[in-house]
Amino acid sequence: GDTGSAVAHAFHGRAGIDVVILYPSGRVSELQEKQLTTLGGNVHALEVDGSFDDCQRLAKAAFQDPALARRLRLTSANSINIGRLLPQAFSYVWAAAQARDTAVDGARGAAAARVRGAGARDGRGPVFCVPSGNFGHLTAGVYAWRWGLPVARFVAATNANDEVPRYLENGRFVPRASLATLSNAMDVGNPSNFERLLDVFGGDSKAMAAVIHGCSVSDADTRTGMRETWERHGVLVDPHTAVGCVAAERFIASGECPDGDVIVLSTAHPGKFTETVRTATGQEPELPERLARCLRLPKQATRIGPDLDGLRGLLLERFG
Repeated sequence: GDTGSAVAHAFHGRAGIDVVILYPSGRVSELQEKQLTTLGGNVHALEVDGSFDDCQRLAKAAFQDPALARRLRLTSANSINIGRLLPQAFSYVWAAAQARDTAVDGARGAAAARVRGAGARDGRGPVFCVPSGNFGHLTAGVYAWRWGLPVARFVAATNANDEVPRYLENGRFVPRASLATLSNAMDVGNPSNFERLLDVFGGDSKAMAAVIHGCSVSDADTRTGMRETWERHGVLVDPHTAVGCVAAERFIASGECPDGDVIVLSTAHPGKFTETVRTATGQEPELPERLARCLRLPKQATRIGPDLDGLRGLLLERFG
């Protein structure tokens, strides 16, 4: 939903590179789809009859397919690729430095539930709450922590796709088909980065739970979080960020938060989810011109089924 548009715009018009974006049909917002499908040129959007998990499965299968490997040079630009996580880890270093040195206005920063120098008093570092789907951003934060960044705790905030929070509670990871929610970019039933998290903690669920606290937020509570963030702080947030804000408030209320402060990582502009934001808050989010421009452009996408044969045939026909 969001990574795809970032990749599309970053590589649009670049010589020697073709971008192929797989997105689940009917499971992204109108504006998200427009961002994915209106560039054309070297950006090719494939609308998959399936879920995000189907798209991810197809991408991984394409990388392992001998016929494609002989003809094409493929790589991934989402968090399947470790290259996405390494620079992303430094956002945590920057945020921790801001929290240590000065009070950060939640409206200026990452739409934080409350940010006031979290963890600065005792050297334990801040608590980071990360809205999580494929768990790439959270894994990047855990890498930063392993490299030496002081972090008191991580909060993994998920929607109804709560496989990881359940694992942190009972030590059993049971992937399942993803459920459709308001926070659609987090609708992942089998996050690919969970394997990386397991590796960091040596497969020990208790060791992971000591560092990462899991919290699942329903759609109803997401709407409430959007409304309360607006009423309390005058900040409009998208549904993914709202999941983080709700989880942060719950963690603070639990009494486990060292200083009562949490840094919430925000994920998207509320204008991408105009109808959801309007319903939850009664406010119309202002749409930046670069986003409004997308809505005026025609959609360019090819529809495919959730099977490797169709994807393989299309890739070889276009690029082989």
